[in-house]
Amino acid sequence: MNCCRLCRVSGKVQGVFFRASTQQQARQFGVGGWVRNCDDGSVEVLVCGNQTQVDALCDWLWKGPRSAVVADVVCRPQAWQPLDEFEVR
Repeated sequence: MNCCRLCRVSGKVQGVFFRASTQQQARQFGVGGWVRNCDDGSVEVLVCGNQTQVDALCDWLWKGPRSAVVADVVCRPQAWQPLDEFEVR
């Protein structure tokens, strides 16, 4: 079953290679979407794929790269979008 989620990750998540690491993990999990920095210091992630793959990336967001300190991850369902690539914005 295909699904999309929009996630907001907060904590020490900018300036720690969070976006590049998320892109790498997304490619390994085979999901599409994007990741971008937000003005408030958080990172926003749109992830689309089959539910198992989406769940795996959403779970990984709680860990992030080694130098990140994730305080919170809030994900909400989004309308399905057939995205083949995962890009850093």
